[in-house]
Amino acid sequence: MIKAIKTLGFPWETQDPFLFCAYHRDEYPKGNAAMGPAADQLRGRNIGQDFVAKDGWRMYHGSSIPGFPFHPHRGFETITINKEGAVDHSDSLGAAGRFMAGDVQWMTAGRGIQHSEMFPLLHEDKDNPLEIFQIWLNLPRASKMVEPHFKMLWNEDIPVVHHKDEWGNSTQIEVIAGQINQTKALAPTPDSWAANTENAVGVYTVKMNAHAVWTLPATAKEANRSIFYYKGAQIDLDGKNIPSNHIIEVHPDEDITIKNGNDDSFFLILEGKPIGEPVVQHGPFVMNTVEEIRETMQEYSRTQFGGWPWEEREVAHPRDSGRFAKHSDGRIEKK
Repeated sequence: MIKAIKTLGFPWETQDPFLFCAYHRDEYPKGNAAMGPAADQLRGRNIGQDFVAKDGWRMYHGSSIPGFPFHPHRGFETITINKEGAVDHSDSLGAAGRFMAGDVQWMTAGRGIQHSEMFPLLHEDKDNPLEIFQIWLNLPRASKMVEPHFKMLWNEDIPVVHHKDEWGNSTQIEVIAGQINQTKALAPTPDSWAANTENAVGVYTVKMNAHAVWTLPATAKEANRSIFYYKGAQIDLDGKNIPSNHIIEVHPDEDITIKNGNDDSFFLILEGKPIGEPVVQHGPFVMNTVEEIRETMQEYSRTQFGGWPWEEREVAHPRDSGRFAKHSDGRIEKK
C-alpha cells in the first residue's frame, strides 16, 4: 500500500504529472491604509527577497504588500487553492481578480503569460492570516503552446464530500479535480492534462476530525498518488503510525484507509497518470528540451509575453473590491 514516506520540505516534492507544490502559511499583522504591513514591521527584512518567516510571515518579492509582483510563466499550469486570506491576481492579458478562503484559481500559462499574485492585508483592525497552496501541473508537449487561460472555481461551487464513519466522526473532502466515489469536480481549464478524465488527475483537500476513519478509493493503476500530511498529530495508515509533516506515496489501485489520531488532521492529495515526457525547467519556464528553453527566454526578452498593462508591478485591487474575476474577454464574475 505504502511506496514511500518522506519529510515535507519547501517546496513540496510531487510526482509526474505535477511539478511541485508550494505551501504558504503566513500570520500577517493588521494592514495599513495601503493594505501592507506598517513601515516599522519591514525593518530588518530583505525586501524583494524576503523568504524567512520573521515574526511568522514573509514579504516574498513584495516591497510594500506581500506577494509576487509580475513575473512570467510558460509551459505548465498553476492551481492556487486559498484556505485563508486574500489573493489579488492581475495578468498581461488584462485579466484580474480577487479570490479568498475556499476559492481556487486554475491558470493555464501555455505559450506565455505574465501575472502578479499579491496578498493584500484587507483588515486594519485585526490580523490577516494567509494560507494557500500553489500546485504546478505540467502540460504535455502538445499543449505547451496553447493560448493562456484562467478560470475560477468559487468556494460555493466546489463539490464537498461529507463522510461520517461508524462512530460518528467526520471527514470533509473538497473535490477540486477528479472524482471521489460519485462526486465529480468542476471542469478544469480546457487544455489541462486534467481535462481528459482518462488521465485520472485528482486534487483533494481533506480535513479529518479527531479519531475519524476514512477510505480514499482506488484510482487508475497507472497513476501516481501522493498524500501530503501537513497539519495534525499522527495517523495510522497501513499499520504504520505517521506523524504530520510527511509525504506518503501510495499504490494507486488500492483503497487507502486512514485512521486519524487525537487531533484534527489536514491533507492535500495529488494523483494522476504521468505525462511521461522530458522536463526541462528554467525558473518559471517548463519545456521539453534545452533548446525550447533558450527559445522561450529569447521570446520573452523580445515580447515580454504581451507586456504589462498595469501601472504597478505589484497590483492590489481596492480594499472593497470583494471577490471577483475579470477575464481577458471582458467577462466579469462577482461573488
